[in-house]
Amino acid sequence: MDHIGAMEQQLVSERMRRKLNEVNTAAQAQLAPVQDHINFTLQQAYFKCAYECFDRSRRQEEISNCVEHCSVPVVNAQQHFENEMAKFQERLNRSLMVCQDKFESAKLQQNKTDVINELESCVNQSIEDNMKTLPHLVGRLKSSFNIGV
Repeated sequence: MDHIGAMEQQLVSERMRRKLNEVNTAAQAQLAPVQDHINFTLQQAYFKCAYECFDRSRRQEEISNCVEHCSVPVVNAQQHFENEMAKFQERLNRSLMVCQDKFESAKLQQNKTDVINELESCVNQSIEDNMKTLPHLVGRLKSSFNIGV
């Protein structure tokens, strides 16, 4: 019986891994326009701006200040993006921790099959709930970066 339980748990772990890969793939797909804007549009503007800073009539300090000023929009955008993604990840992690806590608590009870099914159900629901927030997150990011929605 213990061997069967271990196999069931391994099967559930593999399903959860696949589900988390789905979240990652979906997040990357939905966030691609935002990342493209940061990595190309804003980076391109930064390099064009920085190029204009290099003028032989300027002192080194003036050039450095100018280049630093040019980097502000892309650095701010990247930080904003990373903060939003960290919040998304933290919400997902917290909800998955609740599932894990429920699982650990229920494991002490007798019916192990139900416990594993409940864990899988909880994880699926948590992931589904978090996935529903992605379009809103993308919309907020696009709005804050003035990307055509």
